[in-house]
Amino acid sequence: MTHNILITGAAGFIGGSLLAEFVSRTSGPIKDAKISAAVRTEEQAQSLSKLGVNVIQIDLSDEAAVSEAVTRNEIDIVVHFAGSSANPHLASNLIKALGERRKISGNETHFINSSITAVFSEEGGWPYGEVRDTDPIFEKEKQIGGPHPVRETNILVVEQGKAHGVTSFNVAIPNVYGRGTGEWRRLSFTIPAIIRDCIAQKKVYKFEKNGNPPMVHVSDLVAFYTLLVEKILRKEQIPSGEQGYYFGFAHWASWWDVTQRLADALYARGLVAEPKVEVWPSWEEAADHLGLPRPHVRSIGTPTGKLVPVNAYRLGWQPKWDQERFVGSVDDEVQAVLDLDTVKPTLFDALLRQQESN
Repeated sequence: MTHNILITGAAGFIGGSLLAEFVSRTSGPIKDAKISAAVRTEEQAQSLSKLGVNVIQIDLSDEAAVSEAVTRNEIDIVVHFAGSSANPHLASNLIKALGERRKISGNETHFINSSITAVFSEEGGWPYGEVRDTDPIFEKEKQIGGPHPVRETNILVVEQGKAHGVTSFNVAIPNVYGRGTGEWRRLSFTIPAIIRDCIAQKKVYKFEKNGNPPMVHVSDLVAFYTLLVEKILRKEQIPSGEQGYYFGFAHWASWWDVTQRLADALYARGLVAEPKVEVWPSWEEAADHLGLPRPHVRSIGTPTGKLVPVNAYRLGWQPKWDQERFVGSVDDEVQAVLDLDTVKPTLFDALLRQQESN
């Protein structure tokens, strides 16, 4: 049986890189699958069509359109990136559609949600301290409650997956770095946002409090998603549903160390006035300059907490990038922005619109 995989957010940084990896497979179960890519605009659709995949231009907030697309294209697996961490409605539409697909075909369907690690930090409202992805996270998230769009999405994915007979997974993504390999957006968000603002102001800023966020190179993250999908296609028994949380990060990094190295790299190129790092006057000003939603700037910028990844490594994931290699590559992060900063980032658009309306 040919499996049909849909990647949402396929024009994005991670989704586009995963799509490129799937298309390039020359062996294994993904090679034999039919790949579909969901995008929002005609321009994105034209860009991705050259890859030879089934491109679907769609508004994922339209429940009827999502149901029709999943059914017509006989989708069995959805890897969800498009607005997934901030909009539970999109995940709901996709899971309902997969439930209908399962009823029609009699085959198992799977939904992989892309969450973020920031919700498991003190600044993100996590009150339990150290957390392993093998802990009863689902029950703890329910105890915390809301409102928090990412946590609401995590809970919804588990509950609606169970209700509609769809096997679900929640992958918590950290700060991602490196050059993407997709056809559209090839830059991540946070580090490029800092670099972009430094160049604009001719000055480097840091938050008043240091953070030690979890990190992963985009190639390692893509390798994890690929491994997870391969396990699903091979029908291996792996943690899912309430137990299906995966922390997809490889190492930690000090933001103050990163910003100082950025200052050195930018100064060497003549892009800032001096290799000195100053403290942002306020959290609000930092959020506005970097394009971050104000209510979440602390959890994104200076997260504290201890996350312990277990499930991803039990699958056999072996990330190649560690803290030392990342720190040594900061100069390339600057060069990547200079080379590839051609597409406006949209990661936090929904949260920014909500902020403006309040």
